[in-house]
Amino acid sequence: MNLDETAQKIKSMEIRGAGRIARAAVEALKDYAQTIKPSTSVEFYSLINSAAMKLLATRPTAVSLPNAIHFILTHLSEDGTIDVQRTHLLERADVFLYESKHAVERIGEIGSKNISDGDVILTHCNSEAALACILAAFNDGKRVEVFATEVRPRNQGLITIKTLNDAGITTNYIVDSAVRYFINDVDIVIVGADAVTVNGAVVNKIGTAQIALAAHEARTSFIVAAETYKFAPRTLLGEQISIEERESWEILSESLLRSLPNVRVRNPVFDVTPPSYIDLIVTEKGAFPPSLAYIIIKEYLGWSIDEFHKTFQIDYRE
Repeated sequence: MNLDETAQKIKSMEIRGAGRIARAAVEALKDYAQTIKPSTSVEFYSLINSAAMKLLATRPTAVSLPNAIHFILTHLSEDGTIDVQRTHLLERADVFLYESKHAVERIGEIGSKNISDGDVILTHCNSEAALACILAAFNDGKRVEVFATEVRPRNQGLITIKTLNDAGITTNYIVDSAVRYFINDVDIVIVGADAVTVNGAVVNKIGTAQIALAAHEARTSFIVAAETYKFAPRTLLGEQISIEERESWEILSESLLRSLPNVRVRNPVFDVTPPSYIDLIVTEKGAFPPSLAYIIIKEYLGWSIDEFHKTFQIDYRE
């Protein structure tokens, strides 16, 4: 699949999910770098940057996309030979692809250390990273029990309970609104994230913030499991992450709505959990308090204010 095809599939959401978007973009740039035949190193640099901008423009609000592209283009410059430039890009691409594919496994290993034998765990939505922590703890011989929410309105909780059931883990399936009722029976809450902001706030499936509030009130530990490429560089400049609202038919049928002319359905997909309700964010690079989110964005992902401006020199309204 060439660069244009990849860009189109990311834009049309045929390729979706933070990890898949990131890896598809990196693979496209890697393949592109190996097929172009520039005559000078300056031309190579220019072509690669133009290709990167094309990919960035496909999903301007995606968090993983700029992180992936920035990671492999770090230190790429017009200096040196074409071979040196190409080798540098390919090596960085291979590192990103390897680390992103193994990130969830590593998160599971680190997260399981925060789970004790006999713990009762609550999880919300269907997070591969959060489940990795639970499964790793169980596979280490720790006796755990899980409360899993239904996750209205799309019921992703059904996927979660199947995974837990197949692993042999005792699981309680509850409606979202029952979390407060059961929270005092829970030792630890583990959820995933769609994005993590520079101040450590977490954007995740709608209902997460309410669960965090209940956990905070009950003095129950609240942990977020997230790959580092979900940390949002745009929040460095104070930009807020857009919260998508989905179609009304997910909640009420169109025929019923037509009989209720004064009713409007609101269906946000995500909410924002403040860092004060979060005890720990577990990544493949280690476990950190929310206050260190900036360090992940700056030190590991390599974003500075100047680099941010340089990368996003593009008008997404075009």
